[in-house]
Amino acid sequence: MRCHPKYLYSLVAICCSLQVFAQQDTSPKSVKTTEADSVKQTDVIDILGKIFFPKSSSETGHVEKKANFSVVPNVGYSLTTGFLADISGNVGFYTTADHAHQNLSDLDEDLNFDSKSQKLALLRGEIWGRDNDYKFVLDVRWEKFPENTYGIGTLTTNNTADHINYNYQRTYITYYKKIVSDSYWGIGYNLDYHYGISEDGTLNHTVSDFKQYGEPNSSLSSGVTFSYLFDNRKNPINPKNGGYVDFTFRQNAGFLGSDGNWSSVKLDARRYLKLSPTSNNILAFWSIVWLTQGNVPYLDLPGTAEDMFNNSGRGYVQDRFIGKKMLYLESEYRFGLTKNGLLGGVVFANGESLSEFQTNSFKSVAPSVGTGLRVKFNKHSDTNVSIDYGYGFKGSQGVFLNLGEVF
Repeated sequence: MRCHPKYLYSLVAICCSLQVFAQQDTSPKSVKTTEADSVKQTDVIDILGKIFFPKSSSETGHVEKKANFSVVPNVGYSLTTGFLADISGNVGFYTTADHAHQNLSDLDEDLNFDSKSQKLALLRGEIWGRDNDYKFVLDVRWEKFPENTYGIGTLTTNNTADHINYNYQRTYITYYKKIVSDSYWGIGYNLDYHYGISEDGTLNHTVSDFKQYGEPNSSLSSGVTFSYLFDNRKNPINPKNGGYVDFTFRQNAGFLGSDGNWSSVKLDARRYLKLSPTSNNILAFWSIVWLTQGNVPYLDLPGTAEDMFNNSGRGYVQDRFIGKKMLYLESEYRFGLTKNGLLGGVVFANGESLSEFQTNSFKSVAPSVGTGLRVKFNKHSDTNVSIDYGYGFKGSQGVFLNLGEVF
């Protein structure tokens, strides 16, 4: 769960963490291995226990429970949002008593308020069925979102920044059914509703892409989705190996209430390579191919940080680049800093290209690089707090906070 990249120069304060967690790995062998490894590690709960309850702290740390609650409040300031307050959290749980043969289900929430009238409430998660035969994926959100749009394509500049205001409601629900081991087919429903849309005009007083594109004061996209999913990661919170592929086709239709009949295909692929059997140093790759066809509403176009958890494009504000087509690639090296697993670090690089307005072709790539710190929140689930600093081109930069790994 990422604090949106508009939090430039934010002062991040991890105020508290409340965690009691069940084991993440699902096979009996992996559970035993993780339990043994977790005893040797130290996390935030261990440290807080030693500080506030020194007499009751044990050598092995806190005891595992059936559910995990993690809460990460943060405060900050930026030129875009003014003063802000945000609280992110998640809960992990099992839907059956047979933990050894079921993946962990989780729900994530995020609440945000700032002094420039920006507000949001998000609920996202995955709920697994018995023996992982099926799962539900949920993404529901409400946002009041004054922000800047810069126009369509990767060649846009800061001078074309156009302040817009809108309200947004999203409801995405997908049902996945197992085909064979680690492979699933899915069917779902997606709703995007933007209303109360207005703009203030560009900084250089030119006619904005937003106006030329023909965005009305509201837009509604309503469609069905068909998906294929492959996922053999042992721990999706902090993957150490394996891969993930999600291919989704979306068709919006007037009979479902959509303003227009437009479609999209999106491929999200990830690969994790453990570089040594004696360490948890990981080389990770993430790619996105997102293509649309038809009259896509401006605010539904593919763009920076428009993945489910708003994590792509570290180094840029959300929607810094948008277009009808998107190509994205990121790589990250994850390594430990302390033997007890409390601290780790990452270095990363990413690049994105969005198609241009008039030609609908790719003309440029927007790169970004950065580094970050990892703090172990819960050693049993291997959950980290991710604090990253990303630097893009033309002076774009920022601090990014996430509960769990970015991808």
